Amino acid sequence: MRLRTGLVTLLVAVVASTPALGSTVFNRTFHSAALARDWAYTVYLPAGYFSTSEATHYPVLYLLHGNNGNATDWITQGNLQATADALIERKEIAPVVIVMPQGGTDWYVDRKEKIETAFFEDLMPEIEKHYGVLAQRNARVIGGVSMGGFGALRYAMTHPRYFCGALLLSPAIYADEPPADSAARRVGVFGEQQFDPRIWHALNYPALWPRYLSKPYRLPMFIAAGDDDLIIQAEASLLYTHLRQVGNPAALRIVGGGHTWDVWRTLLPHALRYALGCIKSPTRE
Repeated sequence: MRLRTGLVTLLVAVVASTPALGSTVFNRTFHSAALARDWAYTVYLPAGYFSTSEATHYPVLYLLHGNNGNATDWITQGNLQATADALIERKEIAPVVIVMPQGGTDWYVDRKEKIETAFFEDLMPEIEKHYGVLAQRNARVIGGVSMGGFGALRYAMTHPRYFCGALLLSPAIYADEPPADSAARRVGVFGEQQFDPRIWHALNYPALWPRYLSKPYRLPMFIAAGDDDLIIQAEASLLYTHLRQVGNPAALRIVGGGHTWDVWRTLLPHALRYALGCIKSPTRE
């Protein structure tokens, strides 16, 4: 059953809307078998979603938040709704459904709980069952900020057949080891009692290169950071260089600022335009 028209008010709590443009943002919870618990997510539905035919299907963007953040950070701090509305209105991006799951401090890997498994086996099927989205590679994009950038890069490289593009804002993807003040060292993901570099290296992107390069898919990646975020902007530049060296399309933006939503709000329009460049417009099936 697709979520359309008045049915949505019975199933979700609306958290934001822009009546003039018609987009809607709301929260929903479903049961995840992999997590053995209910899992919450926030979803953005573009203008016209509730007035279009049941046969109309939209591309979908999955956005992962930062460590100990909240799925709604993209809306309340990132200004995502207004940004997406404006880009769609100007036809700079296609109308798109945007899904933002709650990630806690899991770093989007199967360590504290099976959140990576849950993403692919529970969340994606949930979205494709209940919303009018296209279930195909050229209509899916993955993205994230900070910890979410770590997860988004991992998902893009381990499952490139599922996504056609990626956006990484200040990704916490330290190719060697996280710095002493990184949350990765204290969240109990990369080692239960203390940080274990072996676990970090096994799960981080350098270990994924051989697998990714063995596949026929290459995801264009938008990578960006603030210039005061010294280590992360260096890591972002390193990833960009590695991608370009192997012929993988990529864009790099370094702007003024630190590891803050001020930076990410500034970068978001550019990130959306680039990463969503690979998707199809809404189609009728």
